[in-house]
Amino acid sequence: MRRSPAKTEDKIINTPSQPKRVLVVEDDMLVAMLIEEMLIDLGYVVVGMAMRLEQGLAAARVVDADVAILDVNLDGKESFPIAEVLKSRNLPFFFATGYGSKGLNPAFEGTLTLNKPFQTDELKAAFEAVCP
Repeated sequence: MRRSPAKTEDKIINTPSQPKRVLVVEDDMLVAMLIEEMLIDLGYVVVGMAMRLEQGLAAARVVDADVAILDVNLDGKESFPIAEVLKSRNLPFFFATGYGSKGLNPAFEGTLTLNKPFQTDELKAAFEAVCP
């Protein structure tokens, strides 16, 4: 017995969703590479990487991402201006820092903060919390 080809509607329904596109803002190259590796293992796509405040601001204004992860301290400068840009674009984000949530600007109290160092499962949970 011959099967008829699947309908287009069936293909759309059964197609897995596109991987989440991520902007990573991290000033330590080794940590950035580790985060990128974790994201790839989780099935995410890194669409932008910035290591300094100015680079992060430029990327935040134009990047086509679904979510962003921001280190709070970028070579001595805080990443909160980047968070403001992302917030104005309604782009979800969270912070990753060794200082914990107590190092956050009061304007961002309550924003999800991942404490460094973190494991892949913690990173996954953070992304799922801000960008389900």
